[in-house]
Amino acid sequence: MNVFEKPSGVDHDIIKNLGPFSPLAGTWEGDKGIDIAPAKTGPVETRFRERLILEPMGPVINGPQVLYGLRYATTAWPLGEEKAFHEETGYWLWDAKEQQAMRCFIVPRGVVVNAGGHSDLHSTSIELSAEAGSETYGILSNPFLDEAFKTVRYDLRLTLHEDGSFSYTEDTVLKIHGREALFHHTDQNRLTRCA
Repeated sequence: MNVFEKPSGVDHDIIKNLGPFSPLAGTWEGDKGIDIAPAKTGPVETRFRERLILEPMGPVINGPQVLYGLRYATTAWPLGEEKAFHEETGYWLWDAKEQQAMRCFIVPRGVVVNAGGHSDLHSTSIELSAEAGSETYGILSNPFLDEAFKTVRYDLRLTLHEDGSFSYTEDTVLKIHGREALFHHTDQNRLTRCA
């Protein structure tokens, strides 16, 4: 299967190779999101709803390295509003041999994150991180954001729950021009499968 082809139905051979990400294939929604973002007057809290699509893909072969993953896209809207305030697209990847879980994604503000961490095949809690300047699990920003709102660190904790839902908390650490203290831009939500 070409990595960039959309699967025609569920491919159980791919899903069984997704490691700890196996339960996530599908479409998910949640309306319990909380976003704490920077503003001129201080932190601003936005309650949001989110839709996340995770499509199985793979194998991706890098010489001796074999990856399986989930191609994903997510969109988030403030509660009660029709205009989205956040989108991102990317991949959740699993390297079974090295027991590495990864999340590679792009935010259409001109930010690219390649986060990763050690995981177990049957983990129900996965922690991934990236740091600006790292040559492996790192972060890149466009010139404006690098100067004004530089992302210096990204941390994610994903938790699979017994009821079949999953939740996440993420912390995007920003160095904001003109401010000495780092700002922790945080997001969290709990999602349930809708397809």
